[in-house]
Amino acid sequence: MNETLERTNHTPSPVQPITDPVQSASVKARMQELIGRLADQHSLTEEEYAYLIDHRDAESASSLAKQADRVRRSIYGNKVFTRGLIEISSICRNDCLYCGIRCSNKNAERYRLDPEVILACAKEGHELGFRTIVLQGGEDPFYTDEMLSGLIRSIKEAFPDTAVTLSLGERGRESFQRLFDAGADRYLLRHETADPVHYAKLHPKEMSWQHRMDCLQDLREIGYQVGAGFMVGSPYQTSRELARDLKWTETFRPDMVGIGPFIPHHDTPFAHEPAGTLELTVYLLSILRLIWPPVLLPATTALGTIHPRGREMGIQAGANVIMPNLSPVGVRKKYELYDGKICTGEESAQCRGCLQQRMESIGYEIVTERGDIIK
Repeated sequence: MNETLERTNHTPSPVQPITDPVQSASVKARMQELIGRLADQHSLTEEEYAYLIDHRDAESASSLAKQADRVRRSIYGNKVFTRGLIEISSICRNDCLYCGIRCSNKNAERYRLDPEVILACAKEGHELGFRTIVLQGGEDPFYTDEMLSGLIRSIKEAFPDTAVTLSLGERGRESFQRLFDAGADRYLLRHETADPVHYAKLHPKEMSWQHRMDCLQDLREIGYQVGAGFMVGSPYQTSRELARDLKWTETFRPDMVGIGPFIPHHDTPFAHEPAGTLELTVYLLSILRLIWPPVLLPATTALGTIHPRGREMGIQAGANVIMPNLSPVGVRKKYELYDGKICTGEESAQCRGCLQQRMESIGYEIVTERGDIIK
């Protein structure tokens, strides 16, 4: 742990907007020119993305959100897609410095769900109207290819109109292929950061940025709908790293991009680092929508954790997916990747009516569809 702790001795550079509330006319003109070009061409340079981040203000955020909403409605209308999230295990072999279920956290409450329990959760989700089931968990060796393949086949046989999404970390190409052949439709694997130097500051030396990128490429070549994503405001992150994330997204074009604010966990080396902000996360959601208009873009649980209306604000900024929790009530608190994860009820899949009302209050509609990307 000494090497790990030494990495956090200096204060990371926070990504903050400029402090002058009154921007010069030249800055305002430059910002509007970049936003207009991004909306038209869906591409900027890394330097231009960094400029958008460094010079953001309420006016630019509003302009981006309006453009993002226009683009999203032109493809998906006012539809918000739902995914029923089943957190299958809090056991993980990795020791990522930011994560509450890292293997060296002896205080974490560990659990794993048996296939029968997972299938029962999927059945409940289907009855509630969910047509995508997400199996998410730490990298738990208990879930072999054989076990997962059988589980996926059982879900697809019972609910043939349902997409199965996996979010189970890095695996070998042969493993990804076997799970795809069993019927898995999508795979979510956050790249966390497109900068290898930054990646090394967030992960133990045993983990490889290149291997993470290779996994994403394998998933695409196999035929999955591929999801990536990054943390906003993670330790050591500056606008330069975020700009690289945006440019990588523009180039790779994931089918899904999951971003959320970094929220520290008290039992990690980053316990005392500042959290990411709602403001910057929502701003980046709008940029991502303009970079890759068809993208499936979740308003994450982390957004709802840092603000009571965080998910609504994410939807208004260009997101079009929410992922309520289908896990057994008794384990939801145990899947604690960060402090304060909401478990108050309205994040629950069982409260679908609550979610519907929340979306209707801002002019959107939850729909009972698989919610595949429309390219």
